[in-house]
Amino acid sequence: MTTPTIDIAALADLLADRAAGGRRVIAALAGAPGSGKSTVAETLAARLNANAPDMAAVLPMDGYHYDDLHLVPAGLRPRKGAPDTFDVGGLYHTLHRIRARDEDFVAVPVFDRDIEIARAGARLIPAAVPVIIVEGNYLLLGRSPWSRLRPLFDVAVLVDVPEAVLRARLAARWMHYNLTADEIAWKLDGNDLPNGRTVMAESRDADYLLPNG
Repeated sequence: MTTPTIDIAALADLLADRAAGGRRVIAALAGAPGSGKSTVAETLAARLNANAPDMAAVLPMDGYHYDDLHLVPAGLRPRKGAPDTFDVGGLYHTLHRIRARDEDFVAVPVFDRDIEIARAGARLIPAAVPVIIVEGNYLLLGRSPWSRLRPLFDVAVLVDVPEAVLRARLAARWMHYNLTADEIAWKLDGNDLPNGRTVMAESRDADYLLPNG
């Protein structure tokens, strides 16, 4: 069965309808590196909050990167951003806390790309906010341990972007950090694009595709 497509406006309307009466709705927004999922998530939250203040908040999956203190000794630092470089259990338990709504807020980490480190407790997710938009590469991955996240999402969206567009966007991203041509080539073909292929090949049970290319 073909997965239906959706745009940001329709997705905002859907989430607002699901959250009628203040009900908590947790939406997954998955996509490859460079797919624009972070921008889509922030745009979606801004659209919801423009209609009803404090309607939506964003939880970025990237905050759950393992620190280099673990990645370097484990030999994983060159593949930072691959599925096995994240604290999936930490995200899983955070989602349960967010679902429970029995705390005034849940503090979550946020990844700082400029220093390649996650800042602990950098964002607060209030219990009063009904719509939580979780954005990240592997939220819908069908393999363990990622697969246990899917039942925690009320709505699951996969951002769909052609690989040629991903390559151009990612190259521009890394040029911003003044990397050499060889360093950018490694980032693209040694890490980012293989990770993106994993996202698109192994994501499961998306309710909608959101074209963004």
